[in-house]
Amino acid sequence: MDGSRGGCYTRIMVARLEAFALSLVLGASWAIVEQPNDLPSAEARFQQELDRLCQAHGFPGATAAFVLPDGHQAGFATGYADREQSIPMRTDSLQLAGSVGKTFVSAVVLSLAQDGKLNLDDKVSKWLGRESWFRRLPNQNYITVRTLLNHSSGIPDHVRDEGFIRTVRRRFRSDPDFHLSPAELVQFVLDKDALFAPGRGFSYSDTNYILAGMIVERATGSSYYGELVQRFLTPLGLSLTGPADRRGLPSLAPGYVAGSNPFGLPRKTVSRGMLVINPSSEWTGGGLVSNPQDLARWAKALYEGKALKKPYLDDLIGSVAPSRGGRRYGLGVEIEKSELGPMYGHDGWFPGYRTRMAYFPDYRIAVAMQINTDDDVDERQCVLALARVLVKQPYRGRTLQ
Repeated sequence: MDGSRGGCYTRIMVARLEAFALSLVLGASWAIVEQPNDLPSAEARFQQELDRLCQAHGFPGATAAFVLPDGHQAGFATGYADREQSIPMRTDSLQLAGSVGKTFVSAVVLSLAQDGKLNLDDKVSKWLGRESWFRRLPNQNYITVRTLLNHSSGIPDHVRDEGFIRTVRRRFRSDPDFHLSPAELVQFVLDKDALFAPGRGFSYSDTNYILAGMIVERATGSSYYGELVQRFLTPLGLSLTGPADRRGLPSLAPGYVAGSNPFGLPRKTVSRGMLVINPSSEWTGGGLVSNPQDLARWAKALYEGKALKKPYLDDLIGSVAPSRGGRRYGLGVEIEKSELGPMYGHDGWFPGYRTRMAYFPDYRIAVAMQINTDDDVDERQCVLALARVLVKQPYRGRTLQ
């Protein structure tokens, strides 16, 4: 244990995908890492900043990664995966990614649209109208696939429903394997008033993405996870990402839950190698275990048009009215201003874990970070601090259009 780090043990292992000579200038006052000799220095500064964030915020541990414009990737770790056992976080440690999984759901739907299997402006009733509960769904006659993906459907969020919270809180204590099916999750919003007419507002709702997952399975005749693996995880080599569909997830770092969590969970999410709660109820509301190395690669592939072709990339970042804090929301992507220009990506929360995935189009860099606590940490600011390490010149005056 390295006491000189103030209790924040660091283990450095840089994962290089390829050797190359990097030379890049993005305009006269826009530069990232300009020479091959800059790479070790940039990696060392990135690690130092990750260590600093760990110490400053007091979180148990974290993993982070970046991908540079030409594809060079590096992965980093700091702190502890298991604080009580003094097990250091590793660069390949896995954590639950929370709502970052929505970026994959929207990409699967857009890929199906690209293949002609569905249309973004299909009425949801076309795909789910025969379900016995469908007539009780708010705005059932007017919602489209698109309004699900950009949270403009007006459907409430089952995760915020008191009945859902009480059910999970009560059941997990007696049966940690307990989980709710997609149809059971939808039950919590049936017969509720719509929040607004479709397309006339924004309200973030996991229920939208549960319905989108159902549509994927109806349109393909196969499982959502099967489609995800076939369409993106395998072709892009995202081997550190997979379904969070059971309590036993290999290489999962324990998470540390905030004391105020609504589900009454214990402080530590893993006991005897098993999650204390079944994550499979999250499904297409998130539903993935991952690592920043994969998430940074995914962000770069997704937002640079390697995962999806035009015009579907344009659909992805099409946005609705400003939603929260100046952010806009496209199809499974948060679009916001930052000191480094536009930032595309998503954050994720699951009890005990926080995730942030970000892509900066003005610099063509991607940065991702996972923290094994859901205590009050601003992961967005953490990712921006890490991204600044890679940018040699300050952002100058450009605004998000």
